[in-house]
Amino acid sequence: MTEPTITQLQPMPEDWQRALAVVAHPDDLEYGCSAAIAAWTDAGREVAYVLASRGEAGIDTLEPAKCGPLREQEQRASAAVVGVSTVEFLDHKDGVIEYGLALRRDIAAAIRRHRPELVITLNHRDTWGGVAWNTPDHVAVGRATLDAAGDAGNRWIFPELAEQGLEPWNGVRWVAVAGSSSPTHAVDASPGMERAVHSLLEHRAYIEALTTEDPETYARTFLTGVAEQTAERFGGTPAVAFELFSR
Repeated sequence: MTEPTITQLQPMPEDWQRALAVVAHPDDLEYGCSAAIAAWTDAGREVAYVLASRGEAGIDTLEPAKCGPLREQEQRASAAVVGVSTVEFLDHKDGVIEYGLALRRDIAAAIRRHRPELVITLNHRDTWGGVAWNTPDHVAVGRATLDAAGDAGNRWIFPELAEQGLEPWNGVRWVAVAGSSSPTHAVDASPGMERAVHSLLEHRAYIEALTTEDPETYARTFLTGVAEQTAERFGGTPAVAFELFSR
């Protein structure tokens, strides 16, 4: 009996200059794709982050009023490790982010501000590979980001944005979804892996609340494990995988 053929992932497009990453919480990008972001900023590309919430409901032992500013600080430090200086927060409420017009409008406005060719988000489906249930925040923000990539280019959707000086941007060419169970493309994780580990480690308060394991061991084991698993579909090269939607 022959072994089933493993579909190989294609390299991510490289003919772009600006990307915008839109996720629900601090740490989402660090678990998802920061090794790729490090490689892109090394190549001189511009990447900005937009987070729907400040992650204020993410640490059980820390009340939201104190947790939100701490996690914002950790996220800014984390982004800097991989060459990202622009980090914005939309201030939707962590844990109960709602998919709908308000979220689509806020993300469309961010896309019009930053005018990216590539938009990045996190798994928008109900599960992680059919095994673990996804959180409502990830589903809402991922789905709204896919929709907002189109909204941003349509003058007659959210016309108030143009009145505020945010002219339509129809230049989004791709939306790349990290953490997808149906990836199509990948980026070599090797050049950016060390910075990805240290970027995740900047979320120390969150990690220490999540596990009793040594934080660096935890971060390195998780990120290298995912990259090595992806290598099976990327010519043996440890990689960050994306499901790429063209527009």
